[in-house]
Amino acid sequence: MDVSDDLLAARREKLKALRAQGLQPYGGKFPKARSIQALVGGFREGEPVTTAGRLSAKRAHGALTFADLRDTSGKIQLSLRQDHLGAEGYRRLELLDLGDWVGVEGRLTKTKTGEITVEVERFTCLSKSLRPLPEKWHGLRDVEIRYRKRELDLVANEPVRQVFEQRARLLESLRATLSRRGFLEVETPMMHPIPGGAAGEPFRTHHEALDADLYLRLAPELYLKRLLVGGFEKVYELNRSFRNEGLSTRHNPEFTMLEAYCAFEDYTYMMGLVKELLVEAANATIGRLRWEYQGREIDLSKEWEVVSFAGLLKQGYDLDPQDGLQAMQEKLKRPRAGFKAIDFKGRSRSQLLRVVEQLVEPQAKAAPVFVIDYWTELSPLAKSRPEHPLLAERFELFLGGLEVANAYSELNDPIEQRRRFEAQAEGQTARKIDEAFLEALEYGMPPATGLGVGIDRLAMLLLNQASIKDVILFPLLKPELT
Repeated sequence: MDVSDDLLAARREKLKALRAQGLQPYGGKFPKARSIQALVGGFREGEPVTTAGRLSAKRAHGALTFADLRDTSGKIQLSLRQDHLGAEGYRRLELLDLGDWVGVEGRLTKTKTGEITVEVERFTCLSKSLRPLPEKWHGLRDVEIRYRKRELDLVANEPVRQVFEQRARLLESLRATLSRRGFLEVETPMMHPIPGGAAGEPFRTHHEALDADLYLRLAPELYLKRLLVGGFEKVYELNRSFRNEGLSTRHNPEFTMLEAYCAFEDYTYMMGLVKELLVEAANATIGRLRWEYQGREIDLSKEWEVVSFAGLLKQGYDLDPQDGLQAMQEKLKRPRAGFKAIDFKGRSRSQLLRVVEQLVEPQAKAAPVFVIDYWTELSPLAKSRPEHPLLAERFELFLGGLEVANAYSELNDPIEQRRRFEAQAEGQTARKIDEAFLEALEYGMPPATGLGVGIDRLAMLLLNQASIKDVILFPLLKPELT
């Protein structure tokens, strides 16, 4: 947003003039007792009031000036008369610019047209704006600028501010539901000596005092399970996690997750909990259970579908968990009706299975879908089904075509967990096994289930935002060229 040097210089001159009059244009505490919305909603003729906000409009008519004052809650008109303010005070209005933070004292009244107005008796400049704000209708339309200068985006685009207020209500709702269910909120480290708890490329850093390489966490899972070993039975963390991977409309390298763990239950318990979390969050955030997301209708009040991942692979490609790599490659070339042929050479079995996983998951459906029966090799931290060891007690929840939750019965057998970690690490020289976690399991972790919910994606869905950048206040962007 280009601003002329003359305009910037004019504002600085006004700043000097305020200071020359012995005023403090960057004042301190101001007695704002009520929001502007509260003043308007509780209007009483002649009531003395004190409020503050940004000056958003100013219209001079000789010895009378009307102005608009805005805060987060709304707008109110100011009436500034020379006979109320005195000649010197009225002249001082010329030193105020749109965007300045102003505190006012006066009395409530209504104009002839019925507009609620503050008849100002005193005003104070609380913070001088040295740069003009973007105009409401002609300002921040460039998406890149909106993300880089979110503070201006919030001023210029009220719907954007409402999105982030609703996101805050979403988090409040999740916490309230979990608290009511007896879960304890905890905090675990964000810097890990060994990356673990999820697949992904970590961010690396170095601690100078310890001369130790560390990693920003991929997930808090392993630390939260150690709390189950320590005796906590219901814990959760609303956490920031990091993946050193690409950016897209669905991925930001820094993101927010909810992870919750409950002892003595299995993954079917988490099906009920995540449904309760989402239903209450929808009511708290948007006030309804049915809404539109990017042209698709989502309805949480209908029955939530359950489909089998293993069943989809069998139905579409005749794949079985015991198939070797060569058998999988041959079967994937000859899909059944409605499934896409896959011909990937030079990939390992696990790499090939990850591709297949993305292709068969129900990304085209808007309604809530639980996908169960994932192959165990895709779920190294999940307990296997007793009657079918090659399938995991796990589900992923899809909504509006997005994966928003993942849960499973936690593997608590330290010997089997070590075997899986070693199989994962085989051929990956850089991958280390988290011995501290395995040692904790050897002390005994009760049977438990865990849940992860992608908060950014859930906010996208509830607030009908197409890009993850529109629900993160300051998304990561490519550095600006200088």
